[in-house]
Amino acid sequence: MSIRGLADELRSLLGEERVITDRQQLRTYECDGLAQYKVIPALVVLAESTEQIATVVRACAEAGVPFVARGSGTGLSGGALPHADGVLIVTSRMRRILEVDVASQRAVVEPGVINLHLTEAASPEGYYYAPDPSSQQVCSIGGNLAENSGGAHCLKYGFTVNHVTGAEWVTPTGEVVEIGGKAPDSPGYDLLGVLVGSEGTLGIATKVTVRVVRAPEAVKTLLAAFRHIEEAGAAVSSVIGAGVVPAAIEMMDALAIEAAEAAVQCNYPAGAAAVLIVELDGPSAEVDDQFDQVQRICEENNSFEIRVADDDTERAMFWKGRKSAFAAVGRISPDYIVQDGVVPRTMLPEVLHRISELSEDSGVRVANVFHAGDGNLHPLVLFNDAVEGQSDLAEEISGAILDLCIEYGGSITGEHGVGSDKAKFMPRMFTDDDLDTMQMVRCAFDPDTISNPGKIFPTPRLCGERPGRRQGAHPLAEAGLAEIF
Repeated sequence: MSIRGLADELRSLLGEERVITDRQQLRTYECDGLAQYKVIPALVVLAESTEQIATVVRACAEAGVPFVARGSGTGLSGGALPHADGVLIVTSRMRRILEVDVASQRAVVEPGVINLHLTEAASPEGYYYAPDPSSQQVCSIGGNLAENSGGAHCLKYGFTVNHVTGAEWVTPTGEVVEIGGKAPDSPGYDLLGVLVGSEGTLGIATKVTVRVVRAPEAVKTLLAAFRHIEEAGAAVSSVIGAGVVPAAIEMMDALAIEAAEAAVQCNYPAGAAAVLIVELDGPSAEVDDQFDQVQRICEENNSFEIRVADDDTERAMFWKGRKSAFAAVGRISPDYIVQDGVVPRTMLPEVLHRISELSEDSGVRVANVFHAGDGNLHPLVLFNDAVEGQSDLAEEISGAILDLCIEYGGSITGEHGVGSDKAKFMPRMFTDDDLDTMQMVRCAFDPDTISNPGKIFPTPRLCGERPGRRQGAHPLAEAGLAEIF
């Protein structure tokens, strides 16, 4: 079936207003938060229910047309990049919070629900949703699930996968299945763990059951300024080494501070090469004791100024600079690449020094903003696309930073996913056998490879096909979903 024929069929099934084919309107959806990659989809469907998503997916499966799910479009790896000959299924209209069950410490939401809105719904009962990406005011729970997003407080509370207990799922054949629920765990294979972080390649979540946690008795936040970024990195390792696990430890370097000051006037200490934002929460007695330890460790690592937030207003101002950092970089550079990699936190001083050397040798500015407590780096590589060659050079430095992460025993992604952007780096982390095994799992769910194709894996292939030679379909692919659910 042609795309035009599929569009006509979907209009008849869903209504004219939910199917977009006008090219100018389609351009609205040509990229996610990583604007370096752009593809105009063949058509867009604005879904409002599980049934509508299942209808679209079944139609795509029957027609052999690829589909891509998209929430708020805030992803930074090209994970929601459309397929030029496919359907983009937009879930942003599915934004109902269906239940906040305080007795079970659970909430059930649709995939388009904004992350922060869930916390706002739970807060009157004294609860909140712990995963908090910097984009939490705009990013959606469905996208968080797809990318296994983290955030500033993932050091203590974990990533999205640690907070999802169930999902209603539309498989790549259009079947609707329930996985998990409100119970803490389910027997058998951890299918839910496979789906969280699968980046839309195994189907689409249409309802998500998540944990909500009780607000802590006490919260204390400090901001420590350092003359050298290596000293700030050493302070982070010392805090964790002392057995203290803060709710969050965030770091910003001088360039990131400059951008934040220009954008939100956060008034961080002048002359700082780096600042740490350290937040502890929990029982009051424990927080007080550990907070004293953190202050002492920062002083021992030559912090020249330490500020303690006296109230929620001051605490919010500490965080305002950090939360606005990605967007704020636009104040000091017309273009930039947001990278995402991980290193062991004990290696932070050395890796930051190596990144500084890369920047100096290449003449490409790099601003560092990251979750220091778990070594999740977010270097921002600055360039001007109007200057010939700068874009390519920025891509080269961005790749070199990921190579550094691998060299020091880390990973090419901490929470942004692989998507379109980093698929080419997967062979640097994994062997061919590793990648083939991952592909077998995908084939078990999506034997026709129509669910967000071209993402994660570096070499496009059909199920049962390996680079360079054709072979029979793997038994997992032949068994299909019937043997899984």
